[in-house]
Amino acid sequence: MIAILLSTYNGARFLPEQLESFERQTDDAWRIVWRDDGSTDDTRSIMAAFAARIGDHRCRETASSGTHLGAAQSFLSLLPEAADADAVAFADQDDVWLPDKLARARDALKAAGNQAMLYCARQYLVDEHLQGHNLSILPGDKPGFPASLTQNIVHGNTMVMNRAAADLVARIPGPPGTVHDWWSYIVITACGGLVVIDPKPVVLYRQHRANLIGSPPSTLARAVAALRRGPGIFMTMMRRHVTQLAAHTEYLTDQARADIARIGDGLRGGVAPRSRALRCPGLKRQTELENMLFRLWFMIG
Repeated sequence: MIAILLSTYNGARFLPEQLESFERQTDDAWRIVWRDDGSTDDTRSIMAAFAARIGDHRCRETASSGTHLGAAQSFLSLLPEAADADAVAFADQDDVWLPDKLARARDALKAAGNQAMLYCARQYLVDEHLQGHNLSILPGDKPGFPASLTQNIVHGNTMVMNRAAADLVARIPGPPGTVHDWWSYIVITACGGLVVIDPKPVVLYRQHRANLIGSPPSTLARAVAALRRGPGIFMTMMRRHVTQLAAHTEYLTDQARADIARIGDGLRGGVAPRSRALRCPGLKRQTELENMLFRLWFMIG
């Protein structure tokens, strides 16, 4: 059974289409575990009607509904609620899943056996009317650690984690300000898990004004967006991610522990320790332009 983890917040406008897309899945061995993050529109009544139609055993609201946690912590708080599921899939309220999304994820996860694995895929970037169908960026370099500290290349609305991966993420709380998909990617790679990126798109990802993050249409646009944001937010989150991993080293691989120690020394030190940290194999972003920007920010931030 795959648990679909759905966090809702004032999503009444697009939520019905997403719920319909769940029902169109060719793999129907799923159930929804959801919490509302403090909606003031008709979101909760839409969910209640849906649960009444398909059955409470297939659509369960958590007791923590109503308190506003923010998207990332709301999603992460759902992980312990699905501890009996074979796999968990994060679901945004405003997207539309293509019919084979869960089936492709389940097939990919079978290859992991008992090893932790995170599956994610490309998306079709569409407008609020589901028009456009531009493909999201396919990463050139393989996902891994410590590259995961520098850049999130997994799409949370396509993610499915097997039981071992979900348990790892549930054990290490995400720091304040993190994003649930990025934190999952960091934890799983730091703990020696696998990440597979399906080149086939499995989600219609709405791009609209209320998007929490959105997706850039090209690597150049991604670099320009990072440049506009500046180093402050990025370096703050890198410090928080490194500090949180350093507090839970019992779960990390030996290499990840060594990398975290070296990167932590760099973040706390001057030019020499920062230069040593940047020599950690794999501590880089996807493109040369982005990597130049990252190295500059790491040295001065």
